[in-house]
Amino acid sequence: MSWRRSALPILAWGALLAAGALALDWVGYQRLVRAHASDLYLFVVAAAFLIVGLVVGMKVLAAKPRADFDGNPQAVASLGISAREREVLELLAAGHANKEIADRLGVSPHTVKTHVARLLEKLEAKRRTDAIARARALGILR
Repeated sequence: MSWRRSALPILAWGALLAAGALALDWVGYQRLVRAHASDLYLFVVAAAFLIVGLVVGMKVLAAKPRADFDGNPQAVASLGISAREREVLELLAAGHANKEIADRLGVSPHTVKTHVARLLEKLEAKRRTDAIARARALGILR
């Protein structure tokens, strides 16, 4: 308890000195504000616009929740695309080569070529990119 009694006057003097230093600094800050008022106002307005811009930008550019994707089963059925052909189409759209698709699906590259040829025929496309674009347009692919 004795250390608290001796520390009390030290804390009081410290608080008094801190208040004096704060008062002197306040006078300096008042001079600074008067001398550069337009600069400070400009800074405050710019900071406000920055904050508003960031908030609005985050809301506008926020990722929108995607609707559930069903792959347009009506189009798949009407074109007669099999489940395996759809898998091949998805892997084609992901940019995989025939060999990679064959390895992923556990089939030979010749089988993949056959699936691709049938897809081109069913989607009435001349190239793979045309088939992918047509499938996306029909809602078969995302």
